[in-house]
Amino acid sequence: MKTYSQKPAEVTRKWYLLDASGIPMGRIATVAARLLIGKDKPTVTPHVDGGDFVVIINTDNMVITGNKEANKTYHYHSGYPGGLRMEKMSDVGYIGALEQAIRGMLPVNKLRDGRLARLKVYATADHKHTAQVPEAYSLKKGAK
Repeated sequence: MKTYSQKPAEVTRKWYLLDASGIPMGRIATVAARLLIGKDKPTVTPHVDGGDFVVIINTDNMVITGNKEANKTYHYHSGYPGGLRMEKMSDVGYIGALEQAIRGMLPVNKLRDGRLARLKVYATADHKHTAQVPEAYSLKKGAK
């Protein structure tokens, strides 16, 4: 039996809705990264972007554990001397911190930008993707 290799024309994408209320940021980021990559699909192929769309709502109510909100810093460097910029998590905000966490969990290759373009993050329960009929994806333990 030959090994199956998915082709870009064969990709079918679904829409998933993740509710971040009361869920730790790392748990949300790992589930979102798996869905964006498409790791749970039987047709997963490393060199083809076969992942799904992910809509995350209620990020204002997600849980930040420990003292990360006050102590965690994000570093940016322009590449020039003195070009280091640092921001605290409280300045970046929950949406920016979640997007950075998901970005860090995706493989660094040509497919990452396309995967991040399929990620939609909202602070409240209101989102503009109701026409796509996203399927609710439960993040609670024991539920699927």
